[in-house]
Amino acid sequence: MITQDLDVCYARDDENLERLAAALRDLHASLRGAPPDIPFRPDTKTLKAGNHFTFATDAGGFDILGSPSGARGGYEELIPTAVDVDLDAYRVKVASIDDLIRMKKAADRPKDRAVLEELGALREEIDARAVEERRRRRRP
Repeated sequence: MITQDLDVCYARDDENLERLAAALRDLHASLRGAPPDIPFRPDTKTLKAGNHFTFATDAGGFDILGSPSGARGGYEELIPTAVDVDLDAYRVKVASIDDLIRMKKAADRPKDRAVLEELGALREEIDARAVEERRRRRRP
């Protein structure tokens, strides 16, 4: 299943909220699904008052989650097991496959249940490759 937006779990300290608010302004973020006359100001105070926001931006759908389902500790809980991924000129942290599975199970929405099957298959493939790599290392 291909997603149509980007989900980001963010650190909720003031410095990061300031950077996030600036990025939202640069992307001309508006609240996705909200009537256009609903006022929204992407600033630290607004972001601190909420936890989950869904946006429409110049770059597409963008969701920010302070504490995703299954990871109530949010960013601080997920970062130790996150995986570094190179995206063009950027290196980003991506939630581990096990954390993604845990969050999808906890959210338990129909779209999450559909993705769980794919994530489970990916988990099995990763495990099989690890077993094969260990076997290969043991051979003389």
